[in-house]
Amino acid sequence: MIHSMTGYGKSVVQLPTKKISIELKSLNSKNLDLNARMPSIYREKELPLRKLIARELDRGKVDFSIYVETTAEDTSAKINTPVVKQYIEQLKAVVDGDEVELLKMAVRFPDALNTEREEIDETEWKTIEAEIKKAIESIKTYRLDEGKVLEADFRNRVASIASVLEEIIAMDPERIEGVRERLKKGVEELKEKYDENRFEQELVYYIEKFDITEEKVRLKNHLDYFLEALDSEDSNGKKLGFISQEMGREINTIGSKSNFAPMQQLVVKMKDELEKIKEQLLNVL
Repeated sequence: MIHSMTGYGKSVVQLPTKKISIELKSLNSKNLDLNARMPSIYREKELPLRKLIARELDRGKVDFSIYVETTAEDTSAKINTPVVKQYIEQLKAVVDGDEVELLKMAVRFPDALNTEREEIDETEWKTIEAEIKKAIESIKTYRLDEGKVLEADFRNRVASIASVLEEIIAMDPERIEGVRERLKKGVEELKEKYDENRFEQELVYYIEKFDITEEKVRLKNHLDYFLEALDSEDSNGKKLGFISQEMGREINTIGSKSNFAPMQQLVVKMKDELEKIKEQLLNVL
């Protein structure tokens, strides 16, 4: 079962004095590219959180955020009353003004506020950590649902390539006969006698050059292998990418060997489907 690297997960928890919102967003990336945003009080937990997210999400460009909204009269910033009063007295000595206006000026000066360093409440953190895990499960579910959509698209496109391949297989005898006739006509136009045995030998040589039997067999095998990989327990976008590259090699070789316009038109159809598969594979975990 494949998973998409695109996903979104969110969880919200209400604590006695604050509301915590956890968000996870991910896009496609060759490796894990994790950007974490959180209040400074939780920074000491960042490293284990990174390890947890890396283990669960594996790859992708991931944005992880913790937002805190204070919902009660609880703040670490306290007015430094003696300092503010001293500022006001000094301002009065300089200008005459309304005390409210002077207060507005005074609280902007250095040391007007004392900020106490908060310590993590471990009981509170366990609650937040549980919500983070919920957000991770949420984004994993999102990725799985997106993966199902991608899988259905892959199966349709592989079926389309397989169908075109059957057309090519059915057309191949006509193509080979056309090669034979063109070569024979070219020799006859020389208006010279030629050795029939030698002609047949040369004909076999050229037909072997144009033969696509191996390419047809290998392409069919690659298509089957791609579908097997889709059915595997693990989501492996890189493996599917390697298989699609091999499919591309066989399709390109068929096109270069075909020397037959109707077959080359079918090759273009297969290339178009394969390019769409490769484009979508960039988003597979």
